[in-house]
Order: sequence, then C-alpha cells, then structure tokens
Amino acid sequence: MMLKLSQPNISEEAIAAVADVIRSGQLVHGTENEAFEKELAAYLGCEDVVLVSSGTAALHLALLALDIGPNDAVLVPDFTFPATANAVALVGARPVIVDVDPNTYTLSARQLEAVIQTWKGPERLRAIMPVHEFGCPADMQEINRIAKAHGLFVVEDAACALGATFQGRKLGTLGDIGCFSFHPRKTLTTGEGGALCTNDAELARRLRRLRNHGMERTASGMQFFEPATNYRLTNFQAALGRHQLPQLDGWIERRSALAKAYCELLQPLAQTGRLSLPSLIPGHSWQTFMVVLDGLADRNAIILQLRNEGVEANLGAQSLSSIGLYGPVAQDLKYGPLLYQHGLALPLFEKLSLSDVQHVVKALGTLISI
Repeated sequence: MMLKLSQPNISEEAIAAVADVIRSGQLVHGTENEAFEKELAAYLGCEDVVLVSSGTAALHLALLALDIGPNDAVLVPDFTFPATANAVALVGARPVIVDVDPNTYTLSARQLEAVIQTWKGPERLRAIMPVHEFGCPADMQEINRIAKAHGLFVVEDAACALGATFQGRKLGTLGDIGCFSFHPRKTLTTGEGGALCTNDAELARRLRRLRNHGMERTASGMQFFEPATNYRLTNFQAALGRHQLPQLDGWIERRSALAKAYCELLQPLAQTGRLSLPSLIPGHSWQTFMVVLDGLADRNAIILQLRNEGVEANLGAQSLSSIGLYGPVAQDLKYGPLLYQHGLALPLFEKLSLSDVQHVVKALGTLISI
C-alpha cells in the first residue's frame, strides 16, 4: 500500500450533503454558497468572503478588482506554484520575482525592500503578492510596512494557508485582499475551488460582480456593468466545504504535531548536513512538509526509491525564475532555485499516524545515508 503525499479528508456526512444539493437541482451559486461565505468570513474574522472556482481565479480577480494591468508590475516570491505569477501575466502586468527566506520558504522582506529600492523597470510597481508557502506565514508585519512606505497594494496568496495565523490573526486578512485555494492538496477541499476575503465593502462588491459576467442585481433587475468572467463556485462544492470547516482547526493541530514529530525524528540527519528542516513557525498550518536535501543527493532518484518503499514524495514547489516564462529577474536569486532543485515534500495529512512518519523517516534515512 502506498503512503500518499496527501489525502483529502471527506466524511460520509459531507458526501451526503453534496448528494442532497445535487438532488435539489440547485447546482450553481445558491444557498450553500451564501452560507459558506458567511461561515468563512466569521472563521477568518473578516467582513466579506467571495467564493470562486479556483485559487487561480481568486488571484486573477484580486488583480482585476484592483485595476492592475498593462504597464504595471507585481512583486512575487520566487518559490511558489506558477499560478501566482500566471495571474499577474493574465492581467497584462509584469511579475517581478523576489528571492525567499531559506528557512520559511516565504518572501524575504529584506530582498523585497532591495528590489523596490533599485527598481528601474518601465512598469509601475503596484502590488506585493506574498505567498504563505505550505501554510507558513510570511512576515506580514514587514511586508505591510514596506507596502505602506511605497504605496503598494498587498494581495496575500494564502492558497495553502486557510486557518494559519500571524500574530493571532488569520492569514489572508492582513492585506487588501486574501486568496485561498480548495484544491484536493489543500487541508480543506471542494475539489477545485477558491475564495477571496477583504474588509473593503466596495472591493467585495466588485469581486462578486467580476466572478459573474460583470452582472449586479439592482432595483430594476440584473444589469451588466463591465466585461468579466464566470468564476462561480457550484452550490454542491460549497456544501462540501461547509462540512469540513468545523473540523479545520483540529486538522491543523494534528498536522502541526506530525510536523513536529518529523522534525524531531529527522534531526539526526539534519545534524549530519544531509538535509535541512523547515522552521517550526508559530501559526503554520502545515499544508505540506518539505525538507531540503544537500547537493550530494539525487532528489529524483530518491523520489523513485521512496516509491519502492511505499512512500509517495515529490518536489515542493517551483522557482519562477528557473521556469523562465516571466521575463528578466530584478536581482540575483539564490534560495528559490535551491529550494526548487533540492526540496523534497514528504507525506503529511491529518490521518497520518506516528508509525507512518517513522516509516518515512527510516526509508529516507536509509537512502541518503548510502
């Protein structure tokens, strides 16, 4: 039996709730969506949540709602899934790639400041898009300070970070707009799906309009206000998400305990220098657990060998600069490419047992000690 990298946690009650919605015939945006938006807003401690069809849709709508487009530039971290930069490119703006912190894998505030100070591109810097990679909070205090000093919007890519916190506040609520994903690799999943959150009522109103063909209900009926998308989440997907939300904090607590166990068991290997461990940052939601192998290890070979031991593993995320799709970079990038080349994601989900973690660590230790 293969120990999977990730595994959705969907109860029979959640499946029954989805079936009830399907039987009702109300499949598109409906009462489940409205309820889920309110429940998510209460959970996050924000004024408005807007459900959409994916995390990428959330990022795209956030930039559209802020009127970011051609001749603009958005600062993004190097180590992330390409959806972060793709959303910027989709609105015609330029992704400006900034290096990350090697211990948290998130946007380096020091490098961010340096890129802004030395920016000479023809585009106007408009926003910072920090990614809370794998559920680890970026340094939002410093990022918001920098954004305020330079008049920039902050769009949090919290795709992996629903339920994670920074200084007691939920991630996604610390900037102008927060964006979430409900992909099956995320702790709470609706299959595909996503959400945005904001405390700006006018932004929320426009986001709802932009996800639904530019339409808005008025006293005289539905009217079209601008060309827009169809990024609605279905009513049955919302039902699936609603039934997981009450369990989310407990799942995060379990993941945190498993991440701590991984770090303790892998510490002897870390002391030899064969790998480095992620920082146990307060507020981390641990959507993924990734170690960084040393330069002697052949990661791709180790992934195949772990599979032979019944363990699924993979790379963690991509380096935007290494992909080479987003134009010239504004600085020398060290850690994003390193994490991309040597990062190894190991199984982590709340139903994982301590003996499973021990099995993974033993298998990995045998392979990299050869």
